[in-house]
Amino acid sequence: MSTKADELKLDIEEFNNLIGHANRQRSKDVLSLEIRRLQTELTKLMEETKTPKPKLSNAVSNSAQKCYEVKLNNYGWDQTGTTVKLYVTLKDVHQLPKEAVTCNFTEKSLDLHVFGLNNKNYSLTINNLCEDIDADNSNFKVKTDMVIISLAKKVAKHWSDVTGVEKRIKESKTSSVPEMDDNSDPGASLINLMKKMYQEGDDEVKKLMAKAWTESQEKKAAGLSDS
Repeated sequence: MSTKADELKLDIEEFNNLIGHANRQRSKDVLSLEIRRLQTELTKLMEETKTPKPKLSNAVSNSAQKCYEVKLNNYGWDQTGTTVKLYVTLKDVHQLPKEAVTCNFTEKSLDLHVFGLNNKNYSLTINNLCEDIDADNSNFKVKTDMVIISLAKKVAKHWSDVTGVEKRIKESKTSSVPEMDDNSDPGASLINLMKKMYQEGDDEVKKLMAKAWTESQEKKAAGLSDS
């Protein structure tokens, strides 16, 4: 007779299969949310179980105690023409049972969970990747003290960053500085920059810039009247 934990594992496996066949992004996101909910339920169940299955014997001391949730933010990464790899360092992660480490993928996201590592549950969630990935061909491997996540690029192109937020920040910093060449007019470039600052600034910035412009015009008018 199957246990509730077995049923949850089968449900998670089936939802993972459904993601692989889903075509619409909204459907994939809904399935990913349901998978995370089931994984959380499974984790709580494992923690409450005092007699885990033999294959979980290495994690008995962890599953019998309360686990703390830890959000991961740090990782290393590099890329090839077709793959982006993330390196997540976690001491002793290789000593966990296989089912204690999971990672789900959608076209724009990844969701890594490590359960019961030294009385802690670790998670790394990125919901807005820099570029689209092929979820079916993306995977992860557990190595000594490390989890390596391999993201299969949907289009073989260079990634400037891992997340879309990082990409937008970098692009906004670049676009805020006017490009100049040897033949450009420094005065015109400065005017363009001031216009951009005014358009993108908040009310306080606009008031200060308007005040400075008015004062400069008044000084210019006064200088003309004296001449």
